[in-house]
Amino acid sequence: MTASMGLRHRIMGIDPGSRITGFAVIDTDGHRSQRIASGCIRVGEQPWPDRLGLIFDRVTEIVSDYRPHEMAVEQLIFARDPTAALKIGQARGAVLCAGLKGGVTVHEYSPKSVKLAVVGTGGAEKAQVQHMVRVLLALPETPGEDEADALAIALCHAHSMGIPARKRAAASWRDWRP
Repeated sequence: MTASMGLRHRIMGIDPGSRITGFAVIDTDGHRSQRIASGCIRVGEQPWPDRLGLIFDRVTEIVSDYRPHEMAVEQLIFARDPTAALKIGQARGAVLCAGLKGGVTVHEYSPKSVKLAVVGTGGAEKAQVQHMVRVLLALPETPGEDEADALAIALCHAHSMGIPARKRAAASWRDWRP
């Protein structure tokens, strides 16, 4: 990212998962954003502790390579399967520890607030999130679900920077009042 474009703030977005963890790095000025890197950390069928180690190591490597100023991570709100919820919680822990170890300030966002920031409705479908991420970042093609979620989390944080909480809490553009 060139300094002449004015996008000086680097944000890393993470969508933690027990098998696939989406990651994204964007540069932003709070209004305009550009993708620097994105993809998925795939840990497959490794034994569980090894998966956590791989997630931690890869996130640590991404933090070291791209030096984000801040990290935005999706919160775990609800899971029908308690075992899956625990695994995702542990994956989140590996991600959070890697970010903190790298000296990055960590922020957390609910899935609903991410969808609201990117699509305009907290009940958006995955395909809507993928489409809006592509549009907002002018990507040449639609990213996969986990990558799009990570990009959306980074964009959510970018859109939240410097905006008073009263204005940020609006459910849609119709509810916004200066």
